[in-house]
Amino acid sequence: MTTPTTDRPLALVTGASSGIGYELAVQFAEHGFDLIAAAEDEGIAAAAEKLRRDGGPQVWSIRGNLAREQDVRELVAAVEATGRPLEALALNAGRGAGGAFVGGTDLRDELEIVDLNVRSTVHLAKLLLPAMVQRGVGRVLFTSSIAATMPGPFQAVYNASKSFVQSFAEALRNELKNTGVTVTALLPGPTDTAFFERADMKDTRVGSGKKDDPAEVAAQGFAALMKGDQTVTAGSLVNKVQTAAGKLVPDKLKAAQHRRMAEPGSGD
Repeated sequence: MTTPTTDRPLALVTGASSGIGYELAVQFAEHGFDLIAAAEDEGIAAAAEKLRRDGGPQVWSIRGNLAREQDVRELVAAVEATGRPLEALALNAGRGAGGAFVGGTDLRDELEIVDLNVRSTVHLAKLLLPAMVQRGVGRVLFTSSIAATMPGPFQAVYNASKSFVQSFAEALRNELKNTGVTVTALLPGPTDTAFFERADMKDTRVGSGKKDDPAEVAAQGFAALMKGDQTVTAGSLVNKVQTAAGKLVPDKLKAAQHRRMAEPGSGD
């Protein structure tokens, strides 16, 4: 997978077959990056083809389920096989599952959320960040969520996983502040992607309600990454207000509000 000499920097985007991940890949491609685009579904090949332009970016598609350790290692090996330094890393892959933790969700789904949202994020960061730090340059974007700011009844494991990602990103930013490597956390609100369908949440208020454009969310996230910002709450003004209010509102009240939005049947 060694690539020809090029002046274009190289970026890796996970979860890049659709939604925010694909739109992040578009942002990188339009701003002069070559890309490694990774996702678990077969749509990643078509997404990579769309990203390629005559005389434009080189794009490699890697299909793998990052909830599996072996697939994480294979993705890292693919990055290393390019023989090129990784200038930017967008750890975006993630999923959720709606429903009551007791009696409403499947344990396999919950554990896969932990493995994908949490474990693979740590694993990829652990394997890819040292080279950035050694070179003294790099940009890292973690896709967190406004869900990270509140307890999540009927999305208990998902919200907890995003709280982990948010805390992890903030800690790494502090650790790496003098290394030349920046860390940015992207906090989207409800976004018009396949997330709610896959999470079996179409019948909830949040799943059936108004959603943000993933292209807009990605553009805001990319801009914050390039500026080296600490966090960006993307999408609508409501998201920004909700995130700001979340610093003042007690967890008990935030949990009650989340329940009204995420309880099965609340969108009927």
